[in-house]
Amino acid sequence: MQDNDNFNSLSHLNETGEAQMVDVSAKQPTRRQAIAAGRIRMSESTLEAIEAGNAPKGDVIGTAKLAGIMAAKQTANLIPLCHPLPLSKIEVKITCDRNLPGYQIRASVITKAETGVEMEALTAVSVAALTLYDMAKALEKSMQIENICLLGKTGGKSGDYFVEGMTTSDL
Repeated sequence: MQDNDNFNSLSHLNETGEAQMVDVSAKQPTRRQAIAAGRIRMSESTLEAIEAGNAPKGDVIGTAKLAGIMAAKQTANLIPLCHPLPLSKIEVKITCDRNLPGYQIRASVITKAETGVEMEALTAVSVAALTLYDMAKALEKSMQIENICLLGKTGGKSGDYFVEGMTTSDL
């Protein structure tokens, strides 16, 4: 058994070391935004087929965007200690990148709540990438989902965070 004092500083563990959802009821709701990004790399021929609308399952990009939006709304059901949040806006952008070759995926999520939306933005990017893979796997199974990360977030007690080179105006 571990020393209980080690758990006192970990917000998601109770005094006996068990996982718990943090109580945010004393916090004031504030506007919070998070942006996450990722990419999916594929062969040029797969990219061309998707761009031409020749994927066997239909509208790859439209379906992946919608899946990302739906996933952000379901984050609390997917990640055990996330709070369900009233999401005000979810935007998923999927951009063709011929230099990759593949697609850049970016999600922005906004709420007015007691806790942040970083996990919702990351979930949107992840599921959009997985859906893109699923929609195009008949064309290529070697596609690679890469570099899913938080680019920035605003609001909350911990303050703003941005990856190097990014600012509030990029949100």
